[in-house]
Amino acid sequence: MGRADTQYRERLRVPLRWWIQGNLLVASFWLALVVAVPEALAWGISAALALLLAMGLRTYGGSRVVVEDGWLRAGRARIELGFVGPAQALDRTSAREVSGRLADARAFLLLRPYLPEAVRIEINDPDDPTPYWLVGSRRAPALASAVNESRYR
Repeated sequence: MGRADTQYRERLRVPLRWWIQGNLLVASFWLALVVAVPEALAWGISAALALLLAMGLRTYGGSRVVVEDGWLRAGRARIELGFVGPAQALDRTSAREVSGRLADARAFLLLRPYLPEAVRIEINDPDDPTPYWLVGSRRAPALASAVNESRYR
């Protein structure tokens, strides 16, 4: 969990299979390059591609969802819990509907394709045009519970 005042913390890491598939892609590039250019150049280009892959996957999977100190943070966005309404954990089907055909264009979304569940968090700030946040999570019920409990502290 982290500090004593942290109610919830999660990092939205990419799954292992993305790392494996990415490295297989880099290996395929190396195989295509090694027959066309000098071997040292093929290794250099492949190393650069592997570095770009690692940076991209770490950045994409580096988003955090944190409930602490009276704040909700989802990725780069944050909001005081005093402006947050009820949070509802959504299963795979509900999350797909709310992020798809039932979505509001003004909503804040932090979703990842490898996270089937999400939490819908109502926003009660009259100055904020965002009606709700939709945040992907591996532990959606725990996140919803942390938001709901923290609203009343």
